[in-house]
Amino acid sequence: MNHIAEPMAQTGTTTRRRMIGGIVVAIGALVARPEVWGAIPQAMKETPATAANKTRTSLHQEIDFKASPQRVYEVLLDSKQFTAFSGMPAEIDPKAGGAFTTFGGQIEGRTVELVANQRIVQAWRPTHWDPGVYSIVRFELKPQGSGATVVLDHTGFPEGDFDHLTWGWNAHYWEPLKKFFA
Repeated sequence: MNHIAEPMAQTGTTTRRRMIGGIVVAIGALVARPEVWGAIPQAMKETPATAANKTRTSLHQEIDFKASPQRVYEVLLDSKQFTAFSGMPAEIDPKAGGAFTTFGGQIEGRTVELVANQRIVQAWRPTHWDPGVYSIVRFELKPQGSGATVVLDHTGFPEGDFDHLTWGWNAHYWEPLKKFFA
């Protein structure tokens, strides 16, 4: 069953549209700010973005795991398990409209949509971005043999952030999750 967060306007805060727009901008800043993700490998520092990547504002990745879609879904939405795989504190309200902070408060946002064991959509931003600036992160979880394929679509981040975000997803999500599920 799909759940979509209610507009925030009812509570006197920002609307869902503004929140999502802000998330898109936030993710871009995350990629551009290496201190959020930790040290960037020397090779990444020395290699400037290709001309094509400098203007990219979205990325698509597909990653296979030795865990079921249900297991991946649970880990991404559970504070204790997220903390365990990432090595940094996380506070996650695991329902549509729920707020989250991950990586010791460096990333924050709201879960926009959940389809149990299949999809997680989040408005996502690093906390050093200007208030209200967000990007959209969409995790599609697909069965693959006895494991799962995670299809990540990260959209709406600023130009110039593609290479850093690509590195960050691999270094801070995919590699640690592979070790966690091993």
